[in-house]
Parts: sequence; C-alpha cells; structure tokens
Amino acid sequence: MAISLTGLLSEIPESLRDDLIKTFQNIERNFREGRWEPSELNGGKLCEVVYWILRGYVDGTYPISASKPLNMVVACKSLELSASTFPRSVRIQIPRILIALYEIRNNRGVGHVGGDVDPNHMDAVCVLQMSKWVVAELIRVFHNVTIEEATATVEAMSDREITLVWKIGGVSRVLDTSMSMLDKTLLLLYGAPLGLPERELVLSIEHSNPSVYRSAVLRKAHAGRLIEYDSVGHRAIISPLGSEHVENTILV
Repeated sequence: MAISLTGLLSEIPESLRDDLIKTFQNIERNFREGRWEPSELNGGKLCEVVYWILRGYVDGTYPISASKPLNMVVACKSLELSASTFPRSVRIQIPRILIALYEIRNNRGVGHVGGDVDPNHMDAVCVLQMSKWVVAELIRVFHNVTIEEATATVEAMSDREITLVWKIGGVSRVLDTSMSMLDKTLLLLYGAPLGLPERELVLSIEHSNPSVYRSAVLRKAHAGRLIEYDSVGHRAIISPLGSEHVENTILV
C-alpha cells in the first residue's frame, strides 16, 4: 500500500520534502520526454537533497533547504562514520549510490564541458533507476515499511498514467474509451520517451483506417506541435507541449 504524498517523510522540513518530490518528478518527466541532459542534471540535484536529509537524520537537526556540499564524495563518506545504531542504508548504502549518481552528473558530459560522453539514453536510464531506488529506500527507512510498500509509493509519485493504460500481449490499451483519438495517442506517447512507431499506435488504438489516422491525428498533432511526427520513418514522439496537455487535461 502506497503512502500518501501528504504523509511522506513528514518528520523532515517541508521545503526539503517538496524539493525531493519535485526533483524526482522532474527526472521522470524529462526522461519520458527524451530530455536526457535535464534528467541527468536533476539527478545531481536529487543527490544534494538526499544528502541533507541523511545528514539531518544523523545529526538530529535538518537544514531548511538543501545546498551543494563542498565535496560530495567526502560528505557522503563522512556518513559512514555515524554510529552503528543508524540503519546501514543511511550510513553506507544510500551514500555510496549518491556518489555514483553524482559522478554521472559531473563527469559524463552533463554538468561540465569535457566529459567522456554526451548525455544519452543509457546514462539517463541509470540516473532514473538509481533515483527510484534511493527515494524508495528513504521511504522504507523513514516509514518502517516493506520494500514493496516503499516501491508502490515511488510509483505513485510518478506513473500517474498507469491507471489509464493497460499493457497486454505487446499492445497498450487506453481504458477510457470516451477519449478522442488525439488524446489516446498523446497518452500512449507520454509513457514512451523514445516515441512509438505509427503501426504500434494504430494497433493499440485500433483505428480502422491508418491513412485517415495519419492525416487526421498524427499530422494534425505535429502541426500543433503536440508531437514530432517523422513522415519518412513513420514514428511519433511527444513534445513538451504535448506532455503538458496530458498532465493538465488528461491526468487531472
């Protein structure tokens, strides 16, 4: 059973809690939109927020807001010197994940010029999954719940579209049959950061005429900048404007 957001990490300052939720949701949103660099940059901010949550928990006094430690590696390693009465996850496991996550932000061509690689899907996946683990582990420790309950809370923080889309047998079905073809299309693309091929959209939505769907839905949405439609590769990717429409109109 997921913990409500209003009860999440209630013992820490509201500003820190809000920063944690907002930053995590930004990582998710940027990943869904295929915006690898912002997603990875937000991973660095998440590290800073989580570090100060851990530091406050160990010290017994929380800062009102997070800031950048002078040296993230040294700061995280200092948590390992905390009394063994604190959970191992707080002292060692989360801090070591933060060091790895911060390394991607700083030295993989994200935070500074001259990294080994440019921002990319592989690194963004790593940032997303590590961020999910860290937030779930915080919830598990602070609320004394099971891993399953902590994971359910993390999913409730982000995957709001899951109740509207049912994935079965290689296709995705939009369960609200009253939605327009356009809204169904945007909802499916919202959950696919790399986009979807036209044939998969047609199959999932069960449009009776692919040619009509292409002209009346895909090309129209492209013209309205809700999606980017590749008429040669026959593939569609949702735009930030399209994501905003889904979040403010469909998922409310």
